[in-house]
Amino acid sequence: MPEISSNPQARRHRGVLIVDFGTQYCQLIARRVRELGVYSSITIPEKVEEALDEGDFGALILSGGPRSVYEEGAPSVPPGVLERGLPILGICYGMQWISRVLGGEVAPGTDAAGREYGHAVLELAETPGPLFDGIEKRTRVWMSHGDEVKALPPGFEVSGSTKTCPLAAARHPRKRIFLLQFHPEVSHSVDGHTILRNFLFEGAGLAADWSAGSLAEEKIEALVRQIGTEGEVVLGLSGGVDSSVAAVLIHKAIGRRLHCVFVDNGLLRAGEREAVEALFAANFQMDLHVVDASSRFLEALKGVEDPEAKRKIIGGVFIEVFREAAAGFRSARFLGQGTLYPDVIESVAAHGGSTSVIKSHHNVGGLPEDLDLELVEPLRDLFKDEVRAVGRSLGLPPEVIDRQPFPGPGLAVRILGEVTAERCETLRAADHIVTSEIEASGRHKHLWQYFAVLLPVRSVGVMGDARTYENPIVLRIVESRDAMTADWALLPEDCLRRISNRIINEVPGVNRVVLDVTSKPPGTIEWE
Repeated sequence: MPEISSNPQARRHRGVLIVDFGTQYCQLIARRVRELGVYSSITIPEKVEEALDEGDFGALILSGGPRSVYEEGAPSVPPGVLERGLPILGICYGMQWISRVLGGEVAPGTDAAGREYGHAVLELAETPGPLFDGIEKRTRVWMSHGDEVKALPPGFEVSGSTKTCPLAAARHPRKRIFLLQFHPEVSHSVDGHTILRNFLFEGAGLAADWSAGSLAEEKIEALVRQIGTEGEVVLGLSGGVDSSVAAVLIHKAIGRRLHCVFVDNGLLRAGEREAVEALFAANFQMDLHVVDASSRFLEALKGVEDPEAKRKIIGGVFIEVFREAAAGFRSARFLGQGTLYPDVIESVAAHGGSTSVIKSHHNVGGLPEDLDLELVEPLRDLFKDEVRAVGRSLGLPPEVIDRQPFPGPGLAVRILGEVTAERCETLRAADHIVTSEIEASGRHKHLWQYFAVLLPVRSVGVMGDARTYENPIVLRIVESRDAMTADWALLPEDCLRRISNRIINEVPGVNRVVLDVTSKPPGTIEWE
């Protein structure tokens, strides 16, 4: 079960331990804290005491969660954690759990729906406490709860109320325990950033001494400790940001004892294989081995349309191909991966909590037990922008660091329906037009991802005075900070027109181009 509880950074930087009660927002809390220059680490409720004993933490944040604190078996941390004297911020479920344990009362909300979801106006008390320094008397916040605190524990004071939630914020001045029914970590809470900053620096007295760009040396030192002076690592190198940064980190730690395997699965973007060979084998002098397994992947995908089945098949074939290649490195005892924290969040119930599984990632879990290789995942506790910062500090070129994310299953999850060599060529050509035009315009610098999707439907068109009955291409263009949430982006009309005209004129089998204007949530960035 994946977990980030103690690690070298927590010992070097006095940080914040976040207890995940199962909220989808937990990773956002971690990001917001890190953005403010304070290291953050996440643990499950059962591991809190162990994490506190092993790490150097100056504050606790208890997250929200989907359960009710009065339910049998609801998540809980040992009550003694509250007596350690650490400043604590309880958010939503965290507020309710603290209140109940310390003698307050928690019950279902009193509004007509029995819950409060969405925007609310928080009105601050006369003396709301340090969390609200610099914030106007009334501020807009984001609520998402069915239960609420009906009575505060002894010693607590009200800091703020909303129309439907009288105890929306509270504090215990002497114990430095702060409670928020709303979610300051989401952007919908207008002053959420200020509230978190005030908690870290005013409430907890922490220092802003951490940045992702400074992690490279610590990561390399940790790799040397894990791998040793003679260990060898085999790593699947895709050429994307994640595996590239992981590869360079491991290469700097152990040099030619890193063996990189690039698997051409036939689902790559245009020029992908050639770019990887040029950069890593030629420029970085890495030990790179290219395996062309495109026919093997496409054969396994024949007739498969279900997206999760595609991912599982691709993951399974990748492991088979990779295992065969890895068998050639008889001295390798370690498997390197570019796993990121969002991969872990979206692939499993986070840290044993009740977070929903959204989709599977072939580089998280699912490794065969007989692979007999110890995992080396230097990026497992980082978000994408943090990985990019590490990569820049390592001297990776902009064409790698600023490259948009590309899913492990490749074009297969952008081809709805069956994946065939012909459909791959169609999408590859269209996607190349999309990326090249957007990058030529310079608009890519402000975008998170921009790509084409091929649909398994056909529509009537007219080309050259003749009827056509061909496929549409969907343009998916989004803005995001970390892929946890995203919003669609609208390109200038002339850029969209060039993309549409080129795709229809240059890509056989396509007679229509459409634009996806769906945010995440409710959609996902990828179509499958």
